[in-house]
Amino acid sequence: MPEGESLLNENHIKVNKEGIKKSDLLPYIKQTPNKRIFGARFYLGLYNLSNINKDKWPNNWLRDIGEEPVIYDSYSKNKTQEQIKSYVASKGYFDGHVTDTVETANRKSDVFYNVDLLRPYTIRNLTYEIADSNIRKLCFFDSVNCVIVRGKPYDVDVLQAERTRFERFIRDHGFYGFTNDFIWFGVDSTLGNRQVDIKYNIRNFTKLDDNNKIISGPFAVYTVKNIYIYPDFVPKEALESGEAYLKGLDTTYYRGYYFITSKKIQEVKYDLIIQSLYLKPGSVYNVTSTEQTRAHLLLLKIYRLVNINYSDSKENESLRGMELMLNCNIQLTLLSQQSYKIELEGTNSGGNLGGALNLIYQNINLFHGAELFSTKLKGAYSAYSQNQKLSSIEEYGLETSLRLPEFLIPFLRFPNFVKKYNPSTTLLASWDYQKLPVYTRTVANATFDYNWKAGNYLEHIFNPIQFNIVRLPRIDSVYAATILSSSYQASSYKDVLILGGSYSFIFNNQSIKNSRDFWFLRWNTEASGNFLSAIYKLSGANKIKPDEGDTTKVYYLLGQPFAQYVKSDIDLRYNYRFNDVSSIVYRGFFGIGIPYGNSKAVPFEKQYFGGGANGIRAWQVRTLGPGSYNPNPGDTTKVFLNETADIKLEANAEYRFKLFWILEGALFVDAGNIWSYNYDPARPGAQFTFKNFYKEIAVGTGTGFRFDFKFVIARVDIGMKLRDPLLPEGARWIFLNGPYRRKDFAIVLGIGYPF
Repeated sequence: MPEGESLLNENHIKVNKEGIKKSDLLPYIKQTPNKRIFGARFYLGLYNLSNINKDKWPNNWLRDIGEEPVIYDSYSKNKTQEQIKSYVASKGYFDGHVTDTVETANRKSDVFYNVDLLRPYTIRNLTYEIADSNIRKLCFFDSVNCVIVRGKPYDVDVLQAERTRFERFIRDHGFYGFTNDFIWFGVDSTLGNRQVDIKYNIRNFTKLDDNNKIISGPFAVYTVKNIYIYPDFVPKEALESGEAYLKGLDTTYYRGYYFITSKKIQEVKYDLIIQSLYLKPGSVYNVTSTEQTRAHLLLLKIYRLVNINYSDSKENESLRGMELMLNCNIQLTLLSQQSYKIELEGTNSGGNLGGALNLIYQNINLFHGAELFSTKLKGAYSAYSQNQKLSSIEEYGLETSLRLPEFLIPFLRFPNFVKKYNPSTTLLASWDYQKLPVYTRTVANATFDYNWKAGNYLEHIFNPIQFNIVRLPRIDSVYAATILSSSYQASSYKDVLILGGSYSFIFNNQSIKNSRDFWFLRWNTEASGNFLSAIYKLSGANKIKPDEGDTTKVYYLLGQPFAQYVKSDIDLRYNYRFNDVSSIVYRGFFGIGIPYGNSKAVPFEKQYFGGGANGIRAWQVRTLGPGSYNPNPGDTTKVFLNETADIKLEANAEYRFKLFWILEGALFVDAGNIWSYNYDPARPGAQFTFKNFYKEIAVGTGTGFRFDFKFVIARVDIGMKLRDPLLPEGARWIFLNGPYRRKDFAIVLGIGYPF
């Protein structure tokens, strides 16, 4: 820093009334100090590492990724004082006082802003002065929705919100030429008794006549005469060829709309486009319907561009009255219909490195109705090391799906529902082959689900049919002997048929505009086997023994026992941003699956597991729990540790901060465990009990690094155990009882953020 200058250390704001929040005043501070991470000016430190007199690497690089010192500026301080005073006046505190003081020590300056507010001015009366009689009638009719309320504090933001609201209301009633520029407010604050009167003014429409003189008059109501739809519009050709491009197009009149295209074959069914429109010929102009039409067409996910514009109809030359006509032009530019992708992945599962290759074909308009057809052929291979013996894990599969932009329900159609909720139907079928050192498994899956949105933040997914057939044609004899000792695991590793349904509710208010904080909530619930069980009981069918070694009798379908269970879980997250370089994320998860009737255990694919890159990161995946059960007490020959259970409770907190270049850092704390629902004598301590579950909570902490490559985020997390439920009671807090061993640390790799 230059001699005689000081570093801006911190800004302090004190407000004496609750009507104004400190956070409301932060945007008006003109000079902010250097950003901090854990109280340290990290970026300033990087900048100071450079030699200011040298421009070669690494000095120029350090200055680029760092942050130069923010030197206290009295001019910025004075502008801040003026801006804060102006803001509080806009909130009705016309006589509010804003003072500032500066304290400097050790060449660091703290600026204190003291905001002294009296009682705010309130609105005594609201009167209207509207020149246009038609606008005046609509205004009085809509006055109940006016956001300016008598008796409330005066607020400029409320006046601006009213201008925006009323502009949309008027434009939704056909007044195409109306904007909020025609609305202005007169404010009289000389009444005394800390009150103001507001005059709501709307002036007449003004334009130039044939003699270039400004004339004023009432606003015209516009009606949409014709709607011209260009279903395969090519902007490049339109720009290069101009009128010649438009003249080369053919016009088809269909259901009241004009479709103008260059192709004889319909790229997209006209009925699908019409179903997405909120605009009709003969209706008055409506700005909300225009925006909804654009949004719904884009949600079909087959258009790269959707452009909607209006032009005056030729009849307006002769009408020249208060009722005029518009022509609507809807220009739709298609995305490429077919695509082929090759995906190469690196994988890490519990420290076992491997890779995967996916071949993907997609068609976004298969039957010319915005149907998304996708087929994926996948193969994966990873090394597996156990007791210094190297083997492999192989997986091959085929998955195909078809998404329809409507609800697929025979003999029923829901045009209004489609417009409002943007529903879709997805049919999916897949087959997966998994070869592990200790068993081979095949999974065939078929699902049928409905998806629809309710507003900007809510989404519903209903899966009425979920059909899986799981087969285990091979199990290693040593591993089979291990799992047969546990009734839970023995029931998990069996052929099973799953026929049921599920429902998911999702809330996510994350958006670009809401950059400070957001919530995410996902609730899932599913059930299987109830319908089949009811049919079997009503029909009087007999149960069959699975094998000679099992005395339990169950119902069979297609030669396999079917699963019967209910399951539900909830995932809640909260993300708070401190500034543009640091944030903290909290997450809570609770899930439970209950087997009954035809099942002793929830199917293996539906069970919960602990540890791993997206769970409690001080444990490798599937090595935590259940409960305080120790699956490997002093036995180093234990084969293929793969612990699962029916109940999962987890909580996470992660502080994220940007470092430099593509590197980001994180500090985290994870806690939780998994438990079984039923008692299993072969797994002591695994069952969930209200008396003991809190004693069996595992706690881990650690640090992580993220590499933001823009198209993907690679992640490395290093976890350390703080509390291990496998240890004896009284010795589970490792950092208090020690010593730490190598197995108390874990390194996990991941793609993307953990939550």
